[in-house]
Amino acid sequence: MSLDGYLDDATDERLVLSNNEDLDRVDAMRAGCDAILVGANTIRRDNPRLLVRAQARREQRAENGLSPQPAKVAIFGHGDVDPESRFFTDGDTDKIVYCATKTAGRNRTRLGDRAEVVDGGEPVDLELALEDLAARGVGRLLVEGGSTVHTMFLTAGLVDELHLVVAPFFVGDGRAPRFVGDGQFPWHRGNRATMVDVRRMDDVVLLRYALSDRFEA
Repeated sequence: MSLDGYLDDATDERLVLSNNEDLDRVDAMRAGCDAILVGANTIRRDNPRLLVRAQARREQRAENGLSPQPAKVAIFGHGDVDPESRFFTDGDTDKIVYCATKTAGRNRTRLGDRAEVVDGGEPVDLELALEDLAARGVGRLLVEGGSTVHTMFLTAGLVDELHLVVAPFFVGDGRAPRFVGDGQFPWHRGNRATMVDVRRMDDVVLLRYALSDRFEA
């Protein structure tokens, strides 16, 4: 996020907050996870591929008996997402969409064989989605964003570990998406989160927090 807490600006052009060292760190994290999750708005705004880039990491996953790429997971509310988005078209791996009950049929028709569409409840029940992912063999899930999804997972107390990377500039535009929206979070002035690491990576800094007793150093 920016120094003033934004994930992006309010323009149509994607705002780059990371640097090469941090992007490589994220690639390593992706390689160490069973699935990567984002929300519909992230797919619309950023059109991410959500793939492990380094060939050596893909090969290591294969040597460990895993798919070269982690599964891709999305949370949809009531909107639509272009089935030609790179989330669906790029990468030979499972794509799973948990969507609100009212849109499940429409999304199955719209996405066809691009992804498996799962009725996630009305609204989408994150705990049920996580139970379903666990039944599919997902033991480590990387939640990459955006603001709505971050807020949902954090306010529900479903996050074990938070990695927050701060870029050295301000956005200064209230129309832009923030790291999280309004909500009642388990961590507040009476229950402070536990910081476990601070790391400088050139001009950005990584703040790492343990948010549950499931955290593993």
